[in-house]
Formats: sequence, C-alpha cells, structure tokens
Amino acid sequence: MALMTHCCQLMIIKPLLAHNFEMQKILKYQWPAILWSAFVVIMCDIPMSQGGTGFFFEGFDKMVHLGFFFVLTVLLFFGKIREQNSYHFRTMTIIKILAIGVLLGGIIELLQWKIFTYRSAEWWDLFSDMAGVGMGVFSYLLLHRKERHA
Repeated sequence: MALMTHCCQLMIIKPLLAHNFEMQKILKYQWPAILWSAFVVIMCDIPMSQGGTGFFFEGFDKMVHLGFFFVLTVLLFFGKIREQNSYHFRTMTIIKILAIGVLLGGIIELLQWKIFTYRSAEWWDLFSDMAGVGMGVFSYLLLHRKERHA
C-alpha cells in the first residue's frame, strides 16, 4: 500500500506541484501583460458609438489596435527580462511572444465575429495587431542588441 501511495505521489502530485510552480513564476513576472491583455480584450469587445469607423479620423481604430499590441509586446518582454534577470534574448522567446500576439489578436477577432456581433471582425484589425507586435519585437531587438557600437 505504501508503494502505491508513493507511486501516486510521483505520478500525480509532483507534476501538479511543478505545474503550480510554473504558473506562479508566470504570474510573478507577467502579471502586467496578463492585466493588459484582459484590458485589450474588454476594450476591443465593448460596444462603440455608431459614428463611423474612427473616433477622430478614418482608421483611428487600427492605430488603437497597433498601440494595444505594441504595449502588450513590451510588457511581455519586460516580464521575460525580469524573469531572466538579463537583457539577452532568445529566439524562442521572440517566437513565443509572436505566437501570443497572433493568438490574442485572433481570439479578439473571433469573439467579434461570433459573439460580440455589434463589433465587426476585420482582417485589417488583425494586421494592425501584428504590426504592433512586430514594432515591439523590433524595438526590443534594436534597443537590446548583444553588441553595441559606440
């Protein structure tokens, strides 16, 4: 019976504890990005005035998408820098941040298409999201190069 209990601990409890530790680590360093993501989803899915496609000028909403996702990317990099305690980047980190941007932008557009039908899902919104992510990645790469030239 004791052997069975020990096996149960090894197979079930330890992976859960390891998973819990990883979640705590993610929350510790990425909570600003997580809160920002929730804010972005809410802002992109609330009803807007029916006065056209932009508040101030045509295409203003695309700039808002770009800004939302630029800030998200910066916050994701900031959390990763704090976690690593280093500015050195890894290619896999950049790929993960790009994937998070695509996933969040896609989810927002799917929500607008299927659930929040008072909002319009547009490919250009997703493109603006990806442009914001690209600008954030480019900024990080530019500002935190391994070799700096004077």
